[in-house]
Amino acid sequence: MLKMKLVTKFLLAIIIGVAVASCIEEAEPYIPPTKAEEDALLAEYLDTLTNRGLDIDTTAMGVYYIIDSIGNGTFPQDGDTCVVKYTGQFIDGSVFETTGNSTWEYVLGSENLIDGWNDATRLIDEEGSAFLIIPSELGYGTTGAGHIPPNTTTVFWIEMVEIKPHN
Repeated sequence: MLKMKLVTKFLLAIIIGVAVASCIEEAEPYIPPTKAEEDALLAEYLDTLTNRGLDIDTTAMGVYYIIDSIGNGTFPQDGDTCVVKYTGQFIDGSVFETTGNSTWEYVLGSENLIDGWNDATRLIDEEGSAFLIIPSELGYGTTGAGHIPPNTTTVFWIEMVEIKPHN
């Protein structure tokens, strides 16, 4: 009798486990956009910003930027150390990285930076801030990096906290 109760409980546990497992939806595998899809998403995003009355400028390389606030007029040069706060996000608004209240330092012109940062952060003066909209070919490209998928436009809000001149 005890053996029969144990077998019944065991079978009931298996049935419940199978029922629960069958209710769990399998996550769809992420398929990164093609370059054409990224271009369409970027165009739609830029149109939305323009329709909201934002003034979007473009660097010679093709980084879109919006000056958020003007600083003290001192701009970084190649070799200077830039001390910044930033938030990186996708064009859907989801944040993938932020410094929060901390700062991050980098040398302008460094090979360790994505091209979009080297190109556009030189337009942000000390104590100023800007939004950079970086197409994938100036960012993380067709391979992506870490949690940034291939062919993905990234948006960075950057505050230039300090510029340490290269001597």
